[in-house]
Amino acid sequence: MWTMEQLVERVHAALAAEYPGAPNGRVRELPDRRSIRWYTTIGLVDRPLGTRGRVALYGPRHLLQLVAIKRRQAAGRTLAEIQVELTGASDDALSAAARVPEDLLLTDMPSVDGPARPDFWKHSPAPAPPERVAAFSAPDDTGLTLTGVPLGMGVILLVPNALDHVDRGDIAAAAQPLLDLLASRGLTDGRDE
Repeated sequence: MWTMEQLVERVHAALAAEYPGAPNGRVRELPDRRSIRWYTTIGLVDRPLGTRGRVALYGPRHLLQLVAIKRRQAAGRTLAEIQVELTGASDDALSAAARVPEDLLLTDMPSVDGPARPDFWKHSPAPAPPERVAAFSAPDDTGLTLTGVPLGMGVILLVPNALDHVDRGDIAAAAQPLLDLLASRGLTDGRDE
C-alpha cells in the first residue's frame, strides 16, 4: 500500500514514458491531492484501502484508475465521458486503458510502517440502550448543561435542561413525525433502538 504522495509519484512514473499531456490548459498534467480527492468524491477513483493514523493508503487499482483517467483526458475526453466509461470498471478494463508498467503495480515497495487501521466507518455502531442519556457542559462559561435524548434511528435531540425518565419517553413519542421526515430524506442511520 502507498500513501497519496507515493501514489502520485507512481502515476507520474507511469505517464512519463508515453503521455502526450493535457490537450488544453484546463486539465492538470498530473493529478494532485485535491484532484484525487475530487475523483474519489465523484466515484472515478475508489475510496482509500484504509488508513494508518491519519494517512490514507492506496493500492494498484487506484494507480490504474488515475492513469486511465489521465490518458482519457489527454485524448480529449471530459470527466463526464470518463465517468461513463470507467466508473466500476474491472481491473482488466482499467489495465487495458491505463497501460501501467508491471513493476509500478508491485506493492512490496517501502511504505508507511505499522498495521492498517480497520475500516470502522463501514459498520454501524452497536445501538445504545434507549434509557442512556448523555450530558455534557457547553464550551462557554454559561454553565449550560445539554442533555441528549435518543429518539431512535440514530437521532439524538439536545435539550438545555436535565430530564427525568417520563420526559424522555414523552419527547421520544412526540418526535415520531420528525423521525419519519428525517428517515424519508435519508438523514437517519435506519436503526430502530
